Amino acid sequence: MHVIDGLLAAAGMRIAVVAPRFNSFVVEQLLSGAIDAFVRHGGSKNDITVVHIPGSFELGVTCKKLAESNKFDAVVALGAVIRGATSHYDLVCSQAASGVAQAALSSGIPVIFGVITTDSIEQAVERAGTKAGNKGADAVVAAIEMVSVMRQLEKIAV
Repeated sequence: MHVIDGLLAAAGMRIAVVAPRFNSFVVEQLLSGAIDAFVRHGGSKNDITVVHIPGSFELGVTCKKLAESNKFDAVVALGAVIRGATSHYDLVCSQAASGVAQAALSSGIPVIFGVITTDSIEQAVERAGTKAGNKGADAVVAAIEMVSVMRQLEKIAV
């Protein structure tokens, strides 16, 4: 039996992190957590490129462009979509998730969905570094693991 497990060692990895400006009071905390997690797992701040965009709706096209540039081992899409009184929330969540997934599939590199979708500002704050941990950090850890898995898969015939 052959088992492939991703390692959580970021040394030598290059990642891009996409951070929307909309709901920046939450996204900036997610971004801080993401950078901290990358460095704590052996990565260098010099190997992170942060791209600021207007909102989560624009994640798909931005992640696709970064993923297809061949300059990064992984792309991490951050964001915070907080439910309001209209259906706008559903549209943005759906398109953000779809765009990120398409970027990963079309490029063949890990593109991680680190967008929090919540019913309230309080839930968003909890997921950006208080009670529920920091989902930006979680997204980067997933990226590190996936880069490790993908590198191992390149060495074998799948």
